[in-house]
Amino acid sequence: MKNSQRGFTLIELVMVIVILGVLAAVALPKFVDLSSEARTAAVQGAAGALSSYSAINYGAYQANTAKAVRLNAAGAGAALVASMGTWDAKFAIATDASCTGAAGGTVGVTLSHTGNSASTAVATIICTG
Repeated sequence: MKNSQRGFTLIELVMVIVILGVLAAVALPKFVDLSSEARTAAVQGAAGALSSYSAINYGAYQANTAKAVRLNAAGAGAALVASMGTWDAKFAIATDASCTGAAGGTVGVTLSHTGNSASTAVATIICTG
């Protein structure tokens, strides 16, 4: 009667551990710094939302609706954010702009992430004159 044993040899187990160690050493740096990239992407998304809302606001201004926010002075970005209704507190206006020109002119408002001020993006605001 033959008793056959099944299982892995010590060499096979060591090789699997070595391969997993190499994969972990290569993949780990990719995942460690994703939070910074995520903050930058979030700020860019917020800047895009503010720019889009500015275009909607300008359209409402051109249509002479009462819902349009008048952007014709300093603090255009803050005035627009205040009128949005919902704004995530994770984003702050780092550099606001003044709408002092004619209607239809554009200014840039710099947004930053409150958790990492290095993550910034610029939103384009359309002034209403």
